[in-house]
Amino acid sequence: MGSEHAHPSAVSAGGKHRKPLLIAFSLTAAYMIVEFVVGFQVNSLALISDAAHMGTDVLGLGMALAAITLASRRTTSQRTYGFYRLEVLAALANGILLFAVAGYVLFEAIQRFSDPPSVPGLPLLVVAVIGLMINLISFRLLTAGSKESLNLKGAYLEVMGDLLGSVGVIVAAIILFTTGWPYADPIIGVGIGLFILPRTWKLTRQALRILMEVAPPNLNIDKIGAEIAELPGVAAVHDLHIWTITSGMESASGHVVVKPGADYSDVLDSVVLLLRDRYHVSHATIQCEPADFAEADNPV
Repeated sequence: MGSEHAHPSAVSAGGKHRKPLLIAFSLTAAYMIVEFVVGFQVNSLALISDAAHMGTDVLGLGMALAAITLASRRTTSQRTYGFYRLEVLAALANGILLFAVAGYVLFEAIQRFSDPPSVPGLPLLVVAVIGLMINLISFRLLTAGSKESLNLKGAYLEVMGDLLGSVGVIVAAIILFTTGWPYADPIIGVGIGLFILPRTWKLTRQALRILMEVAPPNLNIDKIGAEIAELPGVAAVHDLHIWTITSGMESASGHVVVKPGADYSDVLDSVVLLLRDRYHVSHATIQCEPADFAEADNPV
């Protein structure tokens, strides 16, 4: 019931950032190989570990890229929302991957306290500086997308972790080159691991909220329901649900009881406009029903 209105087409928030993600993926993958080769040549465990960390970035960036590519495919009669949720699944996988990397970094750092490896400072410094430049480029490419897409935010956090890893390797290389103090590497490793963990938890929690279809944290469902109930012609509201399909795409459904004599089209339009303009919920399915409608007496 209600006047004709069009739902805006659903566009994945991450889709428009596919090109920067592809460039970041290519740069990171190429330099990961360089770090592995040099690390084994100079027998540098620190550089090999950093290359392994970049390897997780390559995997994470690859999953993010695949998710965006699949999400852009046309919807079907069975997949009415297309592949948008793949971005959230990729973000969750990235979060789990980041937890594993942080745990590995902390474990390795503890091991090195008891048996610090001998690492040549100069080759480590040169390669780490170039790696930092690569990470800075990737970090800059992903900054804009990380503000709009949870999937890209996961990739962004991975690059941030690797960027900090490069900084840590540079600091360790300078200390090793100038003083030969072997404990610089494990101390910096602990710092990197502790930095990654809280950001990883935040990302994973966001992805789980979406998958569990919990209402967006910035929206108060009770308040929104009360505002809808105060609209002209609305007698009551029940079964109001708001959830996130993927980053930047909120959906809502609900039942609105219409007062006797009120125009159903006007009521529907006012509810849809309230959700869209005030709360940026552009995909709303609202059922208007009379006060004596049986389901209205048994709200869920």
